[in-house]
Amino acid sequence: MPLRKIEVVVPCEHKDEFTELLEDESVHHYWNDESKDAYILKALVDANKTENFLDKAEQIIGEREGFRLLLLAVEATLPRMDDDEEEEDKNGESEEENGESDPWEKPLQGARVSREELYNQISDSVELSGIYIAMVSLSTVVAALGVLRDNTAVVIGAMVIAPLLGPNVGLALSTTLGDNKLLVRSIKTNFAGIGVAFLISVILGFLMSVDESVYQIASRTEVHLSDIALALASGAAGVLAYTIGVSAAVIGGVVAVALLPPLVTAGLLVGEMKFDLAYYAILLVTTNVICVNLAAVATFILQGVKPRTWYKAEKAKKINKRALALWVTLVCVLALLIWLS
Repeated sequence: MPLRKIEVVVPCEHKDEFTELLEDESVHHYWNDESKDAYILKALVDANKTENFLDKAEQIIGEREGFRLLLLAVEATLPRMDDDEEEEDKNGESEEENGESDPWEKPLQGARVSREELYNQISDSVELSGIYIAMVSLSTVVAALGVLRDNTAVVIGAMVIAPLLGPNVGLALSTTLGDNKLLVRSIKTNFAGIGVAFLISVILGFLMSVDESVYQIASRTEVHLSDIALALASGAAGVLAYTIGVSAAVIGGVVAVALLPPLVTAGLLVGEMKFDLAYYAILLVTTNVICVNLAAVATFILQGVKPRTWYKAEKAKKINKRALALWVTLVCVLALLIWLS
């Protein structure tokens, strides 16, 4: 059972307001400490149920000064904590009897980290910095050399670095939450990363000989309708991995197959002045980016990721409908172009 440790620092005069938090179903154990200046509450909670705890705490804290909440990952605890399967089954039966549970309303909700953990992790990955540009540049060079040498292992190594993953997942999360600031940052970082990768690939294609017959290039200049399914599956799998706390390297290997290699291939072919083949590679890149974002937004929605307050949730719901309609329309247009090709 994955666990999180939550520490809440509260002014002493407000400590009674946090008593109800200890009754939350996610709390397995708690302890507290009090000094002259502050009251500190520490709770051990189920990682998949922290969102409810954090929402209640945020309602109490608001924007008042003197409060601070920390969320920390727990590597291990003794004595060991086992899942109470009988209690979960009992609760599940009672919810069904009372008509409180609808398995189709949020079919993927439950086994995921909290909204705040997702936001902080993804927000850090959309930071446009010198390190990000360097990672994009290095991964592009590695991928380009792997493509030119027809070396699958080298291409996979470049995919694991996965610098283009964060901005695309950030774009999907910002759409799901209706967060304009994160949306703007994600778009800027995404365009910067794609632009740098494409430019470096064009330069390498101009300087080096490009053999379009090798598998790593030829396979990305033949676009099929099945590539849409591949990109959709990659985007959904990548977001699911994010939400259950899988390492970035694993996520990168899942999603980057649809992003970096075809982008590098397109740049190499443009540098070699083979524009007819480059068109198909660019078509594949565009299809993959759109499908990854469509699948990511849909997966976030199915997992119940939404803003805390009802009015922000209503705003996000409208944005989600428009975004999904736009992505689906673009996918249909690209499917038509692929079919005609």
